[in-house]
Amino acid sequence: MRTGCGHKKKMINTPKIYKMRIVFRVLEESAEQLNVFNAVRKMVLASGLPFEPAKVNPRWPRLAYGPAPAKGQRAEREYLDIYLRTLCSEAAVQQALVKVAPKGLELVQVTRVPYPLPSVQNLAAAVRYRVKGDFSRFNLSGRKIEDWAEAGNLTVTLRSQNGMSCQKDLAPGLLNARTVAPDEIALTLVPINGKWVSPQWFIAAWLGIEIPAQEELFELEGLIFIRQNFYWKDSQGELHPM
Repeated sequence: MRTGCGHKKKMINTPKIYKMRIVFRVLEESAEQLNVFNAVRKMVLASGLPFEPAKVNPRWPRLAYGPAPAKGQRAEREYLDIYLRTLCSEAAVQQALVKVAPKGLELVQVTRVPYPLPSVQNLAAAVRYRVKGDFSRFNLSGRKIEDWAEAGNLTVTLRSQNGMSCQKDLAPGLLNARTVAPDEIALTLVPINGKWVSPQWFIAAWLGIEIPAQEELFELEGLIFIRQNFYWKDSQGELHPM
């Protein structure tokens, strides 16, 4: 398959590997059926792009996928870095991938990025979520999330298997919380000690709901958590969407 990728004469300091950052989204109706990593790997294999082989298996392309949305979340933007042995234009890469993209996977953007640039996983400094649903079912006091955020006591209760409980301070992980509509909240979060905390925990803290011992099974029925965007931070401390 012709991809429109061209070879250039070797120049001093010209990198031998080129990195393309792909932004895509999985359509809602395909989210449960699609194994995303397998799907994108097959897509790159079928595209005819001159990929750099993966170390684990030279027949597979070298890819950096993620961060994947956690259980109980959807994502408007997912990220994939593809490593190529030949310089290709952004348009050529997008055209090659669109032709073989699996059903339910939509390409949003293709951008060439410098090879040394960290992966999205390592570059992400903040993340924004949209949370949609009927909050009045849980929020019996009617307390606004802005009032909770400004109060400063942002703790969530964790219940252990032996019935004991402990408090976890979420304040360092909350950058912003606001009401977008009666049925929609926006959260901007940052890592706490290098680790991302689930947005479900922040909503639970606001609503006064305990996290059970089997925290991986915890969900707030009827609420939809949508990861909207990751942000990177420049040398001045300003955040920019990826």
